[in-house]
Amino acid sequence: MQKRYRILRSISFAEPVGRRTLAQMLGMSERILRSETDFLKNQKLIDVKPSGMSVTNDGAALLQNMESMMREISGINETEEKLKQALGLEDVVVVQGDSDKEPWVKNELGRACAVRMKAALTGNNIIAVTGGSTMAAVADVLTPDISAKRQLLFVPARGGIGEDVANQANTICAKMAERTGGKHRVLYVPDQVSPEVYKSVVNEPSIKEVLTLIKQADIVLHGIGEAMTMAERRKTGKEEMEKIIRGHAVGEAFGYYFNEQGEIVHKVRTIGLQLEDLHRIRHVFAVAGGASKAKAIKAYMNTKPESTVLITDEGAAKQILAWR
Repeated sequence: MQKRYRILRSISFAEPVGRRTLAQMLGMSERILRSETDFLKNQKLIDVKPSGMSVTNDGAALLQNMESMMREISGINETEEKLKQALGLEDVVVVQGDSDKEPWVKNELGRACAVRMKAALTGNNIIAVTGGSTMAAVADVLTPDISAKRQLLFVPARGGIGEDVANQANTICAKMAERTGGKHRVLYVPDQVSPEVYKSVVNEPSIKEVLTLIKQADIVLHGIGEAMTMAERRKTGKEEMEKIIRGHAVGEAFGYYFNEQGEIVHKVRTIGLQLEDLHRIRHVFAVAGGASKAKAIKAYMNTKPESTVLITDEGAAKQILAWR
């Protein structure tokens, strides 16, 4: 039952999807997968066409009805409780799978974040969002109903770091606003600047206005990065890179690099939200998954604000709990 549920759920995320592609996604042989998809087809849970397999309305309804039961059977509810205790959090959401091995799990992280964000919305909301592929996944699953009788303003939490345009905070905010019927503002400044440029830029009227809005955010959506990955993405200089390595940094968020104990070993001068700003924000959603992010997540959680809700996957959760 778990195997068939996993196959059906994977088809729903990747549809229309071919059998070979799906087999690679699931790490399953095509022969075994063919047998299982034939069963799902005979039960009228999926359609099989030349363009690929897709989930029927009955299949989608079954997935929704089975979700809570499958979480219980797979032990996710218990994992969430253990992770709360291990990281000192009041709220944790764990989704099935490991986003390192199954890319579609990132969509599940996005969906879980969207559900929690919707529950936190009030009448007027300023939502600050960082960049990255995980935040882009959140944008992909937002729908117009999320803004019913609410005013949403999406603002980038910080400047850009030269990553792929689709994963920059400005682009993600624009997409979130488009998909929800909300509004957005842009912050066209680099993430990392010299002291001289920083003083000049932050006093520009248009930038100052956006920075004021960012500081007024009542919801923050952010990712957690691996230290070396983020340092390389920022094209960090030799001296700073040596400092990060010497400090044994494993995680990064908002330009701060943390070692395994959660101590800050390096800070980049960034324009936008700072770590100390998070402690006065009502709802902070940290979204990161994959076993490879486990150290980074654990390190950041040592300095997280009390309002933090961690949204992660089984891959990261199991790795963190294995270190207890």
